Amino acid sequence: MTVRVIFVSPAIGPELRQARFADEASAYGVGAANGGATGGGTADGGDADGGGDALDEAGVRAARALRPDLPVASHRYVSPSARCRRTAEELGLADAVAQPELRGCAAGRWRGRTLDEVAAEAPEALMAWLADPAAAPHGGESVRQLCARVAGWLDGTAAGLTGRVLVVAEPDAVRAAAVHALGVPDQVFRRLDVPPLAVVELTGRAGRWNLRLG
Repeated sequence: MTVRVIFVSPAIGPELRQARFADEASAYGVGAANGGATGGGTADGGDADGGGDALDEAGVRAARALRPDLPVASHRYVSPSARCRRTAEELGLADAVAQPELRGCAAGRWRGRTLDEVAAEAPEALMAWLADPAAAPHGGESVRQLCARVAGWLDGTAAGLTGRVLVVAEPDAVRAAAVHALGVPDQVFRRLDVPPLAVVELTGRAGRWNLRLG
């Protein structure tokens, strides 16, 4: 049987505009483990309780405009960050089930900082993080670890489903999913751009994933 997994990245919000690494306490709730920033310097933002500040007005409007274009799905999931949960609500997916495996890459000591702040204070560490998928100079999670985590979700949870699956997921998770589907080295992660409300579809069958374009 074939499963179609349709990823939707979150709508834009204040932290994304600021290119700020996510602070787990605000994005996932105080005490949550392994929240993080996206590999390209974007971030999860917002109110941990309801995601009230996770999106700005433009993001809310854009999510509501996309809602009629999304297909009906028998399975609905969401990354646990505030901005993904708020985006899911605006897309009419308030009942989506949170999937911790699809959270953003944990930013460790850099959480809550902007990319420019890190570049000014630790340029060599930042360059190492950008160049090497196995590097985690912030003490958090490497891109390689992130890719393995998302691959595990695809080959486990998603592969066991049939029909259409809608997932509002962090840009990090969408990029990692594309890397796994294409079977390319994790260095390619940095070459993939996932804008707000991007729609990326994977089809899976017999242990193989394809990336669908168009």
